[in-house]
Formats: sequence, structure tokens, C-alpha cells
Amino acid sequence: MEYINIDLSRTGIDIKGISFNNYLDKAKLSLNNLIETKGKGNDFHGWIDLPAKLYSKELKDILFESERLASISDIIVVIGIGGSYLGSKAILDTINHHFHQYLPSDKTFPKVVFAGNQLSGSYLSDLINLLDHNNYSIICVSKSGTTTEPAVAFRILRKHLEQKYGKDKAYERIVAITDESKGALKNLALKEKYKTFIIPDDVGGRYSVFTPVGLLPVAVGGGNINELLTGAERMRELIFTSESVEENPAILYAVARNMLYEKNKNIEVLASFEPSLQMIGEWWKQLFGESEGKENKGIFPAAVNYTTDLHSMGQYMQEGERHLMETFLSIEKHEGNISIEKDSDNLDELDYLKGKSLEYVNKKAEQATILAHSDGGVPVIKINMPEKNEYYIGQLLYFFEVSCAISAYILDVNPFDQPGVEDYKRNMFALLNKPGYEKENKILLDRLKTNK
Repeated sequence: MEYINIDLSRTGIDIKGISFNNYLDKAKLSLNNLIETKGKGNDFHGWIDLPAKLYSKELKDILFESERLASISDIIVVIGIGGSYLGSKAILDTINHHFHQYLPSDKTFPKVVFAGNQLSGSYLSDLINLLDHNNYSIICVSKSGTTTEPAVAFRILRKHLEQKYGKDKAYERIVAITDESKGALKNLALKEKYKTFIIPDDVGGRYSVFTPVGLLPVAVGGGNINELLTGAERMRELIFTSESVEENPAILYAVARNMLYEKNKNIEVLASFEPSLQMIGEWWKQLFGESEGKENKGIFPAAVNYTTDLHSMGQYMQEGERHLMETFLSIEKHEGNISIEKDSDNLDELDYLKGKSLEYVNKKAEQATILAHSDGGVPVIKINMPEKNEYYIGQLLYFFEVSCAISAYILDVNPFDQPGVEDYKRNMFALLNKPGYEKENKILLDRLKTNK
């Protein structure tokens, strides 16, 4: 059985050295805290056993509901922000045809689009125009139901749905994934008789990809959630039972990035040479950014897509400030290949590539970039992923979740809260004159006038 694995050979880290062993002790303690439900934020450890804990009845219910929604919908609108949409979009973008949204409609699997992850009026207006001409349903994901971005989108789209199908029929086209017993969305779902799925109390949003939050949108979009969960469970077994440090990717990754952080490598860039992995980078950014970035600590997560970004960010990566590390997500085996043919005129001077596949050329570009950047003083961590399918995506996402929790514990911060996110919300509520924020409204308006 193959697993994703970690290559630290271009980091300058000696895994037999004293410094590595010091961090290794911290990482093992952190892993033990996860296993024994200790440490900061231990009331949000429910994600750890999720791949194995999902009951067959719940999984069957998710699959049944995905088939029901697909049977009545050309489009599924997933409403959510942060962890409420990033995981499912990352998985669907990775496994789907690059141009699946433009292919003729597949009656088996509807197109999945996303809303409620920003406040753009033009985006929502364009979406409504699309929905005017298509049968659609909504999956609304929100623990509280009052987070501004998804709540606004849901109010507007719910009204549109009710006008299009009639209120007596619209409820059949809405699924709420929310709290088990409380919150605005839960109360609305009970009142309107929406089908509901539960976000467990002990699972935070950015760790929720293996709950109905991630599984229902992936299933309705044609993803194999059984394989996704199987891959995650295999990775869980490897991480939590492996006696060899060299075989434990979560330990190796967490230790390496913290050792590099100690050397002032305070920016980590996740790079891949596969455009379908772009949303994996977005999911990863939220996971590590919200989990580690507190108490004036943490590695700043950024993501690039090569070779495209080699023609924009490549110069900085090669010769800019040496305060960054780079993690390459490398796919070993690809499906769908195309070869470069000989051209009799050879005006583009590409005949030296004749007979070679584009994936071969892309892999050589990856290898060349790793060599160039490491030679330029950028430590390179390489994550090798055997194939791009649900099984290995499940492994990858679970590996990142555990690595992130371990890494945050090494930094001695709570991986499962995000107190800083509330600051902008308070200011936004005040500026929008939300009831209860009248005093703050005046203070902030005065500050804006005086540029203070």
C-alpha cells in the first residue's frame, strides 16, 4: 500500500542531529496530546477519528441525499465560507475535468458552484442570472447561521428559490448543514422543514472536510467519498501507529517547518505544477494560517501555481529575501497525457522535445525549479503524492490536518480557535450600524474621517 511521503533532502536538516531530536520530542508530545485529547483546544479534537467514526447510516444518508439532489438539479449552490466550502471545492477541483463546468450537462452529477464566500454584489447577480435558466438546489453550510457572508447569500438565494419554485416546493431543494441543536440556521431549518446534516460540536470549520460539510458537496459533485475516507483512515493509522519517524509524514513535516522557522524562514510557499491543485493551496492556507497565526507567532502560508507563477513570482523566489521555505506538492503519476510531435519547419525550435510527453516536460520543469530554488538558498520540502485521486487526496488532507495541529502545539498556540478573526467582524458590524454597535459606529466613523 502506497502513502504520500516527505522528502527533506533539500532542507539542510539533519534528521540524526541534536536539533532535530529536540523538536522530535516536542512533536511526539504534541501527537500524544492529540491521541489522549490533551493540550490547548482539546474540546475540538473530534476530527481526529472522523474517517473511521462516520457511521454507515450517516454515510448512506449522505449518499442518498446526494443522489436525490442530483436527480432534481442541474446546479448545486454550496453556500459557505472558510472551512465550510474550501475543502469540498479543493477536492472537486482536483478530481474533476479541468473544464467540467463547460462540458455538456451530465444528468448523473450536477455542476457544483459556490456562494457566500465573499460579499460581491456582481458575483451574486451573475449567479442569479445563471440560476434563472437552470434547475438548482442549495446546500447551506453554517454552524451559527449568522456569519455575514453566507447568511446574506442564503437569504437572497432562498428568496429566489422560493419565487422560482414556490415556497411549498422550495424546501425540498434546500439542505442545511449546521449545529445539532441551536443557531439561526438550525431554527430556520426546523421551521421550514429543510433536510439537515450535523456539524459536530467538537469539530472546527477548518478541520471539517471529513464531516457532511465536505462529504455532501463532494458526493453530489461526483466524488467517491468512500475512497476519500478510506485514504484518510489509512493515513490516520500510519501517523498514530508508526514506530519509525522516517515513515511518519506528519511528524517529519511539522518538525521540519518548525526547525526552519527557528532559522527565520517565516514564510512557507506551497507550490505545485498541477493547476487543478490550486484550491488545495487555498484550503491549506486557511488551515495553517488560522491555526498557527496567533500570539505574534506562526509561519505565513502562501501558495503558487507553477509553471505559471515562475513567470511572476519566480524571480522573487530565486533572488528575493531569504526568509522563506518552499513545499512542493508533487504528483508522481498522471492520467491524460499528450505528446509533442515533430514539426518539419521547426520554427519554434521545439524539435528537441519531439516524442516527449507534456507530463515529462512538466516533471523536468518541476525538478529544475527545485534545484534552482534550493541552490538559491530556499529550503525545499517535497511531498510526494502517488496519484491524483480521492484515496490519496484523503491521505493528503488528513496528513495536513494532523501536521498542522502538531506544528501549532510545538509553537504553544491553540490550533483550534481564531480569536483574531472577530476583530474585523466587530468593526464591520459597527460600520453597518448593526443593533448593539451604535457607540462603536460613531467612534469608527470619526476615526475614518480623521484617518486615525
